[in-house]
Amino acid sequence: MTKTLKIDFVSDVSCPWCVIGLRALQQAADRLKDEVALDLHFQPFELNPQMGPQGQDIGEHLQQKYGASAEQREATRAAIAARGAELGFTFTPGARGRIYNTFDAHRLLHWAELQGCQLALKQALFEAYFTDGQDPSNHDLLVRVAGGVGLNEDEARTLLASDRFAEEVRAREQFYLQQGIHSVPAVVINDRHLLQGGQPVEVFEQALRQIAAAE
Repeated sequence: MTKTLKIDFVSDVSCPWCVIGLRALQQAADRLKDEVALDLHFQPFELNPQMGPQGQDIGEHLQQKYGASAEQREATRAAIAARGAELGFTFTPGARGRIYNTFDAHRLLHWAELQGCQLALKQALFEAYFTDGQDPSNHDLLVRVAGGVGLNEDEARTLLASDRFAEEVRAREQFYLQQGIHSVPAVVINDRHLLQGGQPVEVFEQALRQIAAAE
């Protein structure tokens, strides 16, 4: 008998480890498809909530925020690209030149959940930023990506031009911060089990199997 596990995937669309975590989680669930089904919900987290509308050069940003040298940044980029390739995702070298504000992307994702299209939008936003090097704060891009996954572009544009869902997104962000989540991805299973980071497929597989058996 297949057991459904509720997954709250707390993440940001500008977080490369969130891409890796999601792909690994999905592949783990595919291995367990006769045992486990995922009820997947993406919850908002902003790595850089104070980021201005013009964004910031990513090298400068990482140096300021983490003190990472150019050599360290390059090593991390290579490791992320390798993990992505293993999981079937392309991190295009040099595509991610700037870091941007992602709040409007999270508002769009909130709406997409209500439309039953959240996973498709999340994946498309990851590809737009990490594979194609596009700006996830740009409303024209967000509208185009929304349309590409079957959402109504006129409704998306109207939403983005307003402050719709701003209060709801901020409330969700605060909830997870108050739960002690300060880095992502954070994968909350059935509201009480937590896995953090871009774990290997095998780690997610073992966790899903154990939780499903216990529940």
